[in-house]
Amino acid sequence: MPEPRTAFQSDVKARCSELEWQTRVELAACYRLIAHYGWIDLIYNHVSARVPGEQDCFLLNAYGLRYPEVCASNLIKIDLNGRILDDPIGWGINQAGFVVHSAVHAARHDAFCVIHTHTEAGVAVSAMPQGLLPHSQQAMWFHERIGYHDYEGVALDESERIRLAANLGPHNALILRNHGLLTAGDSIPAAFQLMYFLESSCRSQVAAMSCGQPLVLPPAEVCERAARQFHRPGREANVRYWDAMLRMLDAEDSSYRR
Repeated sequence: MPEPRTAFQSDVKARCSELEWQTRVELAACYRLIAHYGWIDLIYNHVSARVPGEQDCFLLNAYGLRYPEVCASNLIKIDLNGRILDDPIGWGINQAGFVVHSAVHAARHDAFCVIHTHTEAGVAVSAMPQGLLPHSQQAMWFHERIGYHDYEGVALDESERIRLAANLGPHNALILRNHGLLTAGDSIPAAFQLMYFLESSCRSQVAAMSCGQPLVLPPAEVCERAARQFHRPGREANVRYWDAMLRMLDAEDSSYRR
């Protein structure tokens, strides 16, 4: 059986380093995983990753592609000033995506990858005054380790970048009020795993609260103990889970690698 193909491909592999190409492949895989789990919002939202060896440059999706159409060779290279360095298919970027992602990459040099979503559960929790509750084991990842950013309208104003970065602070997760979710990580697998747990936590919170019953929440000291267990050194870089995700993608459609 012939291997599936992505329509929007380019010859960018010939003009980038091996490390950049590897990053492109992993980033394209991240887009496909977000589509697989149903976290997409038409052609909106974005995932970015730094370009290895190139200061203050990152990769972003072409504005208009569906996530299942994203592949390694059609990602756009851009710098923190919004200057497009390589646009393989000539589609440009989403300005709101640039504002959100450049805010994090500029302020947090440890943030290799940044993921932003508009899921129903994420938006629902973003509109709740109490935000994310420590109601489940997965939610314990974020106990006292998540920021909140108040809604200012569509993120088109570059001055908002200062406030976005300040509200994220030292954390790797951010709830954008009335808007959605954001995670960052020192690798693409780390950022995706964090978004998976954040999205799952929001879904379970919405489901639990829909029952109309009081929630049982562990004591603060138990929440902190669980959070420390999750964030112990070496715990966040789970290579086995990422390898499993890539095997799943390759079995379904390996065209993200093109």
